[in-house]
Amino acid sequence: MTNSVESFYTLHSRHCSLVIDCRGNAPAILYWGSRLSEATSPDMLSLLATRQELQACQAQEALIALSPEAAAGFMGSPGVQMHRSGRQWAIYAKTKSVNLVDNQLTIISQCHGAEIQLTHCLALHESTDVLTATTEITNNGSSALWLDRCDAPCIPVPMHYNKIQGFTGRWANEFQPVSIDRFPGAYVRENRSGRTSHDSFPGIVVHTEDTNESSGSAYGLHLGWSGNHQLRIEEQHTGQAYAQLGELFFPGEMSLEPGEKYCSPTLYGTSTDHGFSAISESFHGYVRASLTDKRVRNKVRPVHFNTWEAVYFDLSYDRLCELADVAAEVGAERFVLDDGWFKNRKSDKAGLGDWFVDNSVFVDGLGPLIDHVKAKNMEFGLWVEPEMVNPDSDLYRAHPDWVLNADPAPLILSRNQLVLDLTRTEVQTYLFERLDTLLTEYSINYLKWDMNRAVYQPNNQSGRAVGHHQTNALYTLLARLRTAHPTVEIESCSSGGGRADFGILAFTDRIWTSDSNDALDRLAIQKGFSLFFPPEIMGAHVGPAICHATGRVLNMDMRVGVAMFGHMGIEANLLDINDEQKQTLKAGLALHKQHRKLLHGGRSVRLNTPHGQSGFGVIATDGGEAIFSYAQLDTLSHSVGARLRFSGLDEDSRYEVKIIWPLKPTSYSTSILEVIDESVISGDGLINVGIQLPIMLPASVLIFHLSRVIES
Repeated sequence: MTNSVESFYTLHSRHCSLVIDCRGNAPAILYWGSRLSEATSPDMLSLLATRQELQACQAQEALIALSPEAAAGFMGSPGVQMHRSGRQWAIYAKTKSVNLVDNQLTIISQCHGAEIQLTHCLALHESTDVLTATTEITNNGSSALWLDRCDAPCIPVPMHYNKIQGFTGRWANEFQPVSIDRFPGAYVRENRSGRTSHDSFPGIVVHTEDTNESSGSAYGLHLGWSGNHQLRIEEQHTGQAYAQLGELFFPGEMSLEPGEKYCSPTLYGTSTDHGFSAISESFHGYVRASLTDKRVRNKVRPVHFNTWEAVYFDLSYDRLCELADVAAEVGAERFVLDDGWFKNRKSDKAGLGDWFVDNSVFVDGLGPLIDHVKAKNMEFGLWVEPEMVNPDSDLYRAHPDWVLNADPAPLILSRNQLVLDLTRTEVQTYLFERLDTLLTEYSINYLKWDMNRAVYQPNNQSGRAVGHHQTNALYTLLARLRTAHPTVEIESCSSGGGRADFGILAFTDRIWTSDSNDALDRLAIQKGFSLFFPPEIMGAHVGPAICHATGRVLNMDMRVGVAMFGHMGIEANLLDINDEQKQTLKAGLALHKQHRKLLHGGRSVRLNTPHGQSGFGVIATDGGEAIFSYAQLDTLSHSVGARLRFSGLDEDSRYEVKIIWPLKPTSYSTSILEVIDESVISGDGLINVGIQLPIMLPASVLIFHLSRVIES
């Protein structure tokens, strides 16, 4: 580390540059965007940024620093908010040292008045262009420091990025984009649910008016944290804007004793001039390179069969064996026994916390069922919900003091559950012992780790809010299990997609995207999810003909065609489907397996389709192969079908075009279906002219396979 601080520091990645200005009191981002040439110096960027202020304003506005400072005159939201019993709250830190190693910048600043040290770490990932950034605060004083807020480094937003796209949702309808115009004032989203949440995903995109999937400028930002968070885009009276993402604390939740530190969750960001699909390309590449555990990085993602919507709580050994037989017959590679397998669990009203096999259903334990599943060449998975407890359980009767509360307010039940206080050592010990015993006794390859309610009362027995510590305690428990059982894979599920973020991916291998298996709903849900997460992370199942979440009736072709583009599975009663449906499902799973390497390793693109249509694809990294999906959601608006223009292909190559799903696409009269199959079309033609689509019924899907023709 050097005590000599230079004026500017520049990080470069494959396509991006980040320039940090250290000339003033506090470090700030001077530039983040497309990679700069050697001809462009930081001094030039500084010159170009010279501003003139109106009368009655500061001669020079306070910097949008990495942690903006109220004591420096910043009129927006400070990046760090703290105090010592109401005093020493205004931070004015000075940069003391800067260290640049391996494209990672570490900047240490100190404020003697507040007696704190700030450490900002920023790095650009070379191959994916993803920016990672954290803020750490250290209590250098002799008294306790009360921390109200410590955001990840603040990101200045270019003035012409005038659109904000956030994400909302609910159970069975996650990852719904909401786009608004940027405005003077603050766009704020806050989450207090104790998990990543269904309604306030910690990700946001700021972009220009004309940005779409394939072109235009944008920043994509995501906070990798599985607990409470806050997200802010503020436009000041100067016209300047900034983005702040950080953890949300309840009153008095976070205090630091002398010498203690707090580090913000990691902010993940990407900058592009090539549209929203380029944001996905960066994030997907980073997840694969840096967050996907080496245990599964090169492993084929097995097709699931999950028992939940097939049987719910009506479990019997014989019926489960029958389901396993048919699941193996159609092509499943992993059998996941969902809720209902443990002691006292005949409904969702009882049993949570009693993690012992129900001997009234499994007389000889889970061993015989697991042996049956493995004899069918399938892995075995098990559903658990360790963080929760039913009041009607042996565990709660023995330890009612183990739950989070807001005493003297009455306990709030949700789905007949209360939340265990994971910060208690005895709770951690009990849960690890129970899960470790199950994983040691039985040949279990996979845990579906669920969390079916929000944390409404995040207090421990002493009355202190513990949201931050509860999330870290979850991470600790997951890490301990992974260390003890390194071959076991874990899925993050929280009533569907309620705990989906880059933080949980450090400890899990798959995310259950939504409890809705409705293929039409899933197209929208998976589209929002795909902006941040790659397909192999995304649990996507073929549900029953009548969707249990919506009541909508959809044919097997549509259900299979939508599930095919994720980590594919089945969640339906296979004993009720007829032979034709079974054969269609079997063919769909086989097709997924045939193209799984491409689907789970290629470059994802979403197409610019109008309302009522959906189009997306996955392209091989060398551009030589691609699979695209087109779905018509509503009744056709015109007498002629739409035109599908592809994206991301090599314009100079020629591609053989095949329709690979449905197996027997039909149209009532002559259409492109009769002439396009196995034709050879240039990439230029597919991109700029596109395929004339047939007339299709609502809720219909076509999947195209494109392969580069090698000229002889």
